[in-house]
Amino acid sequence: MQIVLRGATTVQTNNVNSDPVRDDRIRKTPLAFISLLHVAGPIICLVLAGRSALADHPSIPEAGQHGVVFAINGSGSFQFTSTALEKAVVDAGLPLAVVTVPWSQGSVVADHTDWQHAQEEGYRLAGEIVSYRQANPSHAIYLVAHSAGSGVALTAASALPPGSVSRVILFAPSVSVGYDLRPALRGTRDGIDVFYSRRDVFSLGFGVAFVGTSDGRQGCQAAGRFGFRAQAESAAK
Repeated sequence: MQIVLRGATTVQTNNVNSDPVRDDRIRKTPLAFISLLHVAGPIICLVLAGRSALADHPSIPEAGQHGVVFAINGSGSFQFTSTALEKAVVDAGLPLAVVTVPWSQGSVVADHTDWQHAQEEGYRLAGEIVSYRQANPSHAIYLVAHSAGSGVALTAASALPPGSVSRVILFAPSVSVGYDLRPALRGTRDGIDVFYSRRDVFSLGFGVAFVGTSDGRQGCQAAGRFGFRAQAESAAK
């Protein structure tokens, strides 16, 4: 399995087994700071190319579709991530349905601080993914999440059988840097891409220092600012 950490100034690639972490080697290369919309298109293009099609419900794909992107927005009722992904998929001409995952309680603070709710929504999403795979066994499945939505995506991937989703992509995840990614990695085939920026000093800096990370950790840094910390082998579950 592979975790790719993409920051504002560097790209960090951690080669990580789905079993206990055994390799801490990190490869770094320059990367310019880019917007969510500009990132979304190229990432999806890396994993699948073809003709565009969108659907209202993932279990009933339109003709020519080869997969689905479950888009999990951040806290609050904003849909910036899913809207950007829909545009990116259409512009790139990909045979993917983009499905917005409704999980918000309607409050930015409540969504960020209610870890139990995020986990419950993650388990619900896992059930939807299982149903989609049963109906479309040959289709690719991607999870793309932003900020507090990352907890929903990671919980869903952790609850799935090994290799159930093709890839998980996280933008500015607000879970803690020490969050254990290994259970989620087991649910993927191609690993997890993480986009983070040390420049996010407001919401993931001051905000997290005040209310904690979205996985309920106080006094911890957010992975959306510094990436994830590799877990020691002795901490394996």
